[in-house]
Amino acid sequence: MTDFIRRKLVQGIGAAATIGPFAGGAAFAQAHKGDIVIGAAQPITGVFAFAGAAMNNGLADFVDWKNANGGVAGQKLRYVAEDSGFKVDQSAAIFKKIMASEKPSFFYCDGTPSVKAVAQDAIASNHVMTSSTSLAVSVADPVKMPHHFVPSPTYPRLHEILMEHIARTSQGAATKPKIAYVYADTEFGRDGIPGGKARAQKLGLPIVAEIVTKQSGVDVTTEVAQLRRAKPDIVIFQGYILAPMPEFVRQMREAGLNPQIMGTAWGLDKPAYDALAALGVRLTGVSAYRYGHETDAPMIKSMRDHAAKARPDMKYISPFYISSWLSGMVFAEIAERCLKANKPLLLPNMKAALESMKEWDTGGITGLLADMSSHQIPIGRMYSYDPDKKVMEPAGSWIKV
Repeated sequence: MTDFIRRKLVQGIGAAATIGPFAGGAAFAQAHKGDIVIGAAQPITGVFAFAGAAMNNGLADFVDWKNANGGVAGQKLRYVAEDSGFKVDQSAAIFKKIMASEKPSFFYCDGTPSVKAVAQDAIASNHVMTSSTSLAVSVADPVKMPHHFVPSPTYPRLHEILMEHIARTSQGAATKPKIAYVYADTEFGRDGIPGGKARAQKLGLPIVAEIVTKQSGVDVTTEVAQLRRAKPDIVIFQGYILAPMPEFVRQMREAGLNPQIMGTAWGLDKPAYDALAALGVRLTGVSAYRYGHETDAPMIKSMRDHAAKARPDMKYISPFYISSWLSGMVFAEIAERCLKANKPLLLPNMKAALESMKEWDTGGITGLLADMSSHQIPIGRMYSYDPDKKVMEPAGSWIKV
């Protein structure tokens, strides 16, 4: 077992040797009888570290905030996390270790592969529900994955929302906008495309090009030539956090193309919109959540106020932070519904509690009441980069699909 797996992060305290101390939270909190434990395998180092630290901070901060506000039905939450390095074997090992030592009621995984890797053990345990930043449709399955929920729309639902927005904003136009898909040859890239194409066909929106690339290290010259021939009005990127989107934009400009650039979820984070803004592009796309700078949601305000005290050096609240905080909210709500009904925290009871959350108030993180009955939140809103404010701002109403 590696040093990373041995290195435990408890109640918002990071491993100082790798990521520095965390502000806020009780250092190495001791187990207390009656604590509701949330375990996690977080990718704090490795290829996903830029997001993993935010994911860990968001969940740790929610636990601190919730405990400071009374806990769950009079009980405290306790967060126990270790660094997975975004490696499936490490993540699975962390899951088994924390399951054995802490008997958690909830567990946060670092992505789709780890969700799938621990699924059978989680179900067999009969006492844990899981979540992650994965938006894969395969893990939002109440029958095959009864223990898991997605804190967002799945990728197909995000693309359906995107197509609905395009159709609504092009009503009355002489011709429908021509759309090109550019996506990575990964589950992150591929997963939402069939749903988007099916909704586009239903709405009469033409898909004029479909280009698949590697996720990184891509020479896009050939692909841009395809786009030049197709002449799309909109190019939708999926499966990329940043590269190769800027290179596509540069080469499209050189080829005389200036389509609207769109994306979803993790492709709308600060690295992407800042890089495209530097090229004069206003990135637009569908987000599952309000952004951290928005002021019209009480939970976003609570999140921002807590982060300002706990992490004064954290100047930007990323969607990854918001997503893990929201997963923590769902964990807490499930526990509260079970405990108030005098039902033990066992999988059948927790699954029933999750599926009873049909008009659940997220505190404005989502702009409509959340329906968790399908183990996801099928709500999203279009945002567009504002070059004056240098942030993403709402560009449409909330859409449920």
